[in-house]
Amino acid sequence: MTLAQHTLGVTVHNRSRAVGKLATAILVFGFALLTGFSALWEIPLGFTPVPISGQTFAVLLAGASLGLRAGAASQILYLAMGALGLPFYSGGESGWTVLTGPTVGYLIGFAVAAAVVGHMAESKADRKIHTAVPAFMVGTLVIYLCGMVGLIAVAGMNPTQAFTLGVVPFLAGDAIKAIAAGLLLPAAWKLVETMPR
Repeated sequence: MTLAQHTLGVTVHNRSRAVGKLATAILVFGFALLTGFSALWEIPLGFTPVPISGQTFAVLLAGASLGLRAGAASQILYLAMGALGLPFYSGGESGWTVLTGPTVGYLIGFAVAAAVVGHMAESKADRKIHTAVPAFMVGTLVIYLCGMVGLIAVAGMNPTQAFTLGVVPFLAGDAIKAIAAGLLLPAAWKLVETMPR
């Protein structure tokens, strides 16, 4: 597996002449760790099984930086690490019980969203603020949709409850994360473009 062309990760490594499977593996592992560490920042909400956490920001950056395949791979690795016992799920939890619990849709949605955002980044949507922010909003919506499906299937909620408890409380915070990521990536591209070839 190699990084998709036109993503930030492959551009940086092309400039440093370190492209290859090892570089891709290191980046995939690094973004899996970033997602795991961002899960430790958690604010539980008593009225919903879904906490506020920093994971979505890491997921968006993974997709945009690595592209469709490697971005999704980083999140699949993150899920596997948590399932195998590393304290990488929200609040430092881990294990199969958490992975198959009420938030399973969100966790699966991380891999899907990273793939979607990665595909958009491969089409250069992450280069300008006016295209990067909408790309990250789309990624956030993917996480919401997957999360709602999980709440309906596992927690027994109806669609209205899943939307009210699984989306509405997070809209403002996730909009801020998407905007922050949408500002960060174009700035990173400008920095990379000034690097000597």
